[in-house]
Amino acid sequence: MAKLNPQQLAAVKTIDRPLLVLAGAGSGKTRVITEKIAYLVQQGTSARNIAAVTFTNKAAREMKERVARLLDDSQSKGLRVSTFHSLGLDILRKEHKTLGYKSAITLFDEQDKLSLLRSLINHGLKDCDIDAVESYNRQIGQWKNAFVTPEQALSNADHETLAAARLYVDFNRSLKAYNAVDFDDLILLPVLLFQQHPEILEKWQNRIRYLLVDEYQDTNITQYQLVRLLAGNLGRFTVVGDDDQSIYAWRGAQPENLSQLQKDYGRLQVIKLEQNYRSAGRILKVANQLIANNPHTFDKKLWSNLGFGEPLRVLSHKNDITEAKQIVSEIIHHKFRHGGSYADYAILYRGNHQSRLFERGLRENNVPYFISGSTSFFAYSEIKDILAYLRLFVNHEDDAAFLRIINTPRREIGPSTLETLGDYANQRHVSLFAACSEFGLQQRLAEKAVQRLQRFCHWVSDTAERIEREDTFAVIDEVIQQINYEQWLQENSKTPASAERKISNVYELIDWLKRIAGNEQGGEKSLAEIISKVLLMDILERNQEQEAGDQVSLMTLHASKGLEFPHVFLIGMEENLLPHQNSIETDNIEEERRLAYVGITRAQKSCTFSYCTHRKRYGEMTECEPSRFLNELPEGDLEWANKKQLDPEVVKERGKASLAHLKNMLA
Repeated sequence: MAKLNPQQLAAVKTIDRPLLVLAGAGSGKTRVITEKIAYLVQQGTSARNIAAVTFTNKAAREMKERVARLLDDSQSKGLRVSTFHSLGLDILRKEHKTLGYKSAITLFDEQDKLSLLRSLINHGLKDCDIDAVESYNRQIGQWKNAFVTPEQALSNADHETLAAARLYVDFNRSLKAYNAVDFDDLILLPVLLFQQHPEILEKWQNRIRYLLVDEYQDTNITQYQLVRLLAGNLGRFTVVGDDDQSIYAWRGAQPENLSQLQKDYGRLQVIKLEQNYRSAGRILKVANQLIANNPHTFDKKLWSNLGFGEPLRVLSHKNDITEAKQIVSEIIHHKFRHGGSYADYAILYRGNHQSRLFERGLRENNVPYFISGSTSFFAYSEIKDILAYLRLFVNHEDDAAFLRIINTPRREIGPSTLETLGDYANQRHVSLFAACSEFGLQQRLAEKAVQRLQRFCHWVSDTAERIEREDTFAVIDEVIQQINYEQWLQENSKTPASAERKISNVYELIDWLKRIAGNEQGGEKSLAEIISKVLLMDILERNQEQEAGDQVSLMTLHASKGLEFPHVFLIGMEENLLPHQNSIETDNIEEERRLAYVGITRAQKSCTFSYCTHRKRYGEMTECEPSRFLNELPEGDLEWANKKQLDPEVVKERGKASLAHLKNMLA
């Protein structure tokens, strides 16, 4: 702890009262949390009674690794470092009986939810519009994040929300029937459980005697309730956050939760971390002046000992094609002149659609690049198929899995048979799997259709028993052979190479599941527990984390949060892009300003803004206006590069850089 600054040290050592740490960008907040965990253990709190929660698996892993460097294995035994949702899943799995669930709870992802909502609309809710299913899904998620139950949504519904509220009621009832929960339930259900069962809350309060929360500004109403309940009236917590980096209102985040703490905990202590260890002083000066235009409950000003640095550049372009060309040229030139690697550069933008021209420019110049948010391993159809089989083996009530695999590969069970089965199961309030063996179904379907369904169900039951009794992964390998899945992929892939890749992905999945089973602490885990972990990982990491290597990074401003790069290009600094048109129309400029602030504070050494006077939108060239945020920056710290004639020496040097790069490409 000798290397901590005075504010960081105070944050680590304050353990006798509730604590809010306002941690500015690059101020070492993860270090404070990990040092505090070690300090708590050294002061006599057992690691098994400490929990640290954050929002991503990546952040949780980083925290665990840092704690491991501060404590030995015996000291850190039982320490809980996880995402909010992993903690919620753990609570649900341990308290499933009280909530009326069976042990193997299924986790529905977005596709599962949409599939169920469509099914409910098609089978009864005629006042719902099937084309609005994604809108209904968003609304239900917003209700859950705002701690609104189906009954409350229905009683408060107006003409516009009535259909969604009715769907919410049926959706939740179906989830319960399938012994399933969705991502938002992982926080909502533990809160309801703790509110309704004080004895269970007390048990968890005794288990978690000190709680640390990272990225607190991103919590929603339900997550705040969970923190309050676990921390109890004494407020045994440290929360770390930055209201200036709250950029997830569309996901339900409430930066107001920071000020709410002061109202709920009179003894709350606030410590500000304002020394930045990332950026040059001028970058921070520009960022501070921009964010000062937002109202603040807590004032803070970032500062740095890393030198003042160069002015921040502003580039203007006649259109988005020249914008992409010039910025690619800037990167090539800068790297040639200063050395370093391509990984030193990041191109940040408001929307994914802005990356296309930059991809083309980088490709044409043979510059390696990495797009954050590329296809997740879990998004491949073959991975979803195999996981659906495994989900059904561990939970026969999982209708989403049943529907995905009943005809993958084909089993001559037609859509009309499935529709009749769905109608019958809905009326009886049983799962599709259970409905297959009921006598009543035989009155509605032809004998052959019933036989095919029952044959499939018997096979699933037998396989599930064998998985429990025999070598789990030997049985899974056998399943892939039994269903002729490789042949199915070959028949349904566009090319033999595509089929080969898909088959390879399937075996990579199986090997990975084996590793998860082998790496689990506390003995070998059941397949049900492994599948729960995998599904949660899939939802939390939709955008598969990859190592960028020596490549230019392209990403949205939202995706850049928590990262840092020596040189940042913030493109599309225009009205209707940043700030976004929706935010202008809904008067939500403050969050857009925070987004621009996040972009600027990613930069360590240089930050370049870029805007166009004309940009192609929806196939038409439209005139653009520079972003209002550019006018809010200190004029003396900006260099408007395109407004003055380039020095002939600079032109000459750029020519040399391009020529050298061309020679490298040819070589």
